[in-house]
Amino acid sequence: MDFGAINVGVVSMVEFAVSGVETHWWLPFLTAMVISTLTSVGGLSGAFLLLPFQMSVLGFVSPAVTPTNLLFNVVAIPSGVYRYIREGRMVWPITWAVVIGTLPGVIGGVFIRVTLLPDPTAFKLFVAAVLGFVGFRLLQQVFKGELDGTGKRGSFRVSEEYFGLRRLGFTFEGERYEISTPAIMLLSFVVGIIGGTYGIGGGAIIAPFLVTVFGLPVYTIAGAALMGTFLTSIVGVLFFAFVAPELVAGAVPVRPDWLLGLLFGAGGAVGMYLGALLQRFIPARLIKLLLALLIAIVVLKYLLEAL
Repeated sequence: MDFGAINVGVVSMVEFAVSGVETHWWLPFLTAMVISTLTSVGGLSGAFLLLPFQMSVLGFVSPAVTPTNLLFNVVAIPSGVYRYIREGRMVWPITWAVVIGTLPGVIGGVFIRVTLLPDPTAFKLFVAAVLGFVGFRLLQQVFKGELDGTGKRGSFRVSEEYFGLRRLGFTFEGERYEISTPAIMLLSFVVGIIGGTYGIGGGAIIAPFLVTVFGLPVYTIAGAALMGTFLTSIVGVLFFAFVAPELVAGAVPVRPDWLLGLLFGAGGAVGMYLGALLQRFIPARLIKLLLALLIAIVVLKYLLEAL
């Protein structure tokens, strides 16, 4: 496994050989920490905003940026997941349904990324389309008032969980929620394809659906979305590292930049923990509105670049 070399300059500049990125050593860490603190409050890893940062700010535009982004998830997410588990807010039935559906989709997304979307311009249009959809759903939720959870700020603990082939359910804040297991799996499969192609694991896409389509409180889906993203990102990184290189000809880089990804992940781990800690104190509507505005800026930039 080639971890690449780094060259450190006298002004704290680091050159990452795999990606060709040259930047201050602290910038990836700090950026990932800030992004993850903000996004993990809403159950998102932050990878959907970190990828545009790598492409537009750091100039990392080869297919290798996708697995590097997934590596960020692998390193960063466990700290946030631990917090949700410790506080009893991990809804395991939703988690397993999401994971079972997403895993095969992520594998399909890897093939699409390295065979159909290796060109940076085409990939940016794909990113803009995915982010545009996510941002639209978030704004829709904000204006319809669908993101205030239960409206109660109690124990935040989930109870009476069960998982079946046809239905899954749980109780939260005294209210019972029950949804279709196959429906969650099918949605997760489609999301897995998109997430594997983009390099986000799918949490940024599936979380809004769980709130709007299935009517689940935003405070209960955060942990499940993060756990699903974590497990599927592991699979994505492994496929990009060991299978994807056999699918491309020439010297097109498709393996992750391990050093850069680990540095992003370290900052993300701090941000994930802080976000999970702060979630109960920040109104869900404010979180989603801010995320939607950030997404709109990225989408507009990529569309203008493509025109």
